[in-house]
Amino acid sequence: MIYKLLHFFEKHGFFVASRFAERLGMRATNVRLFFIYITFITVGMGFGFYLTLAFLLKLKDMIYTKRSSVFDL
Repeated sequence: MIYKLLHFFEKHGFFVASRFAERLGMRATNVRLFFIYITFITVGMGFGFYLTLAFLLKLKDMIYTKRSSVFDL
């Protein structure tokens, strides 16, 4: 059951940690650990920060996508 849950989040995740780690030049596992620790320390504020970053990255992707032609609108 835990492996199904882990597989679900790996497949359908927002890739916030990996994209943020790529930007900072770090490993994604270190960024994920940071989010886990900060969530326990601040009682959920880290999770809110993670979702905010996911929303902003999704919004950025929607705005800055390159369209190859006018018909892609």
